[in-house]
Amino acid sequence: MAKSETVLVYRHAAVTRLTHWINVVALTLLLMSGLNIFGAHPALYWGQKAVFAKPWISIGAEMKGDDMVGVTQIGSAKFNTTGVLGYSGKVGHREPVAFPSWATVPSFRDLADSRHWHFFFAWLFVFNGLIYWLVGLIGGHIRKDLLPTRHDVAPRNVWHEVVTHAKLRFPKGEEARRYNVLQKVTYLGVVLILLPLMVLTGLCMSPGFNAATTWLVDFFGGRQSARTIHFLSAFTIVGFVLLHLFMVVASGTWNNIRSMITGRYAIVPDKTGEPT
Repeated sequence: MAKSETVLVYRHAAVTRLTHWINVVALTLLLMSGLNIFGAHPALYWGQKAVFAKPWISIGAEMKGDDMVGVTQIGSAKFNTTGVLGYSGKVGHREPVAFPSWATVPSFRDLADSRHWHFFFAWLFVFNGLIYWLVGLIGGHIRKDLLPTRHDVAPRNVWHEVVTHAKLRFPKGEEARRYNVLQKVTYLGVVLILLPLMVLTGLCMSPGFNAATTWLVDFFGGRQSARTIHFLSAFTIVGFVLLHLFMVVASGTWNNIRSMITGRYAIVPDKTGEPT
């Protein structure tokens, strides 16, 4: 095989690709509807009950002189976030809302409708995830592709992956066929810890669920703590997605998108010209 020749390998099964794109839609609309729900009371607390005078974070608007400004408060620190958070919109047509209208579903303040959107896509997300795990466990995808091996977790290999990723160097040849340890640990952390945490804390905000499983609410430190953890989990997922998108672009936008549409991924031979 010529050194410059690339080959297409089958990297993602149909179920993986389908559940991935359903998750893209579900998580996007969950976030946007969740921001609208949060806007009904844009403050977070710790504990069982809300202490309105002492939120640990809040987003709102207040008068400063003759002008209305958006203010985001974290602890005792206050930040002017006019135009982004608290008080946003077109200049001359701004209104006091936690998040700008383009970031929410619906685009106007409507707690009832945003809850309908949120609950629908929450259950779609849960069932989609269960299908992914069921098929992945039966087919061996999770065991073969996502579980780290001894070689993966060896300190020398972990450090090598950290350094190469920091330098935006990406694997070629045989190494490009499989996920590296950073990808495996990140994906498992998201699907085994972060996403279940978001689902469970979301359920804790349901009055009916609270009554049936008070132990779970207590486990998270109270209803308000569960709400705060839910919010933080959601934005941690946003951070993961942004990092994921950056890596997709940095390592080859079209190649990565094609692999998640057709399943085929182009592998470039390494410098030794070893066959792929």
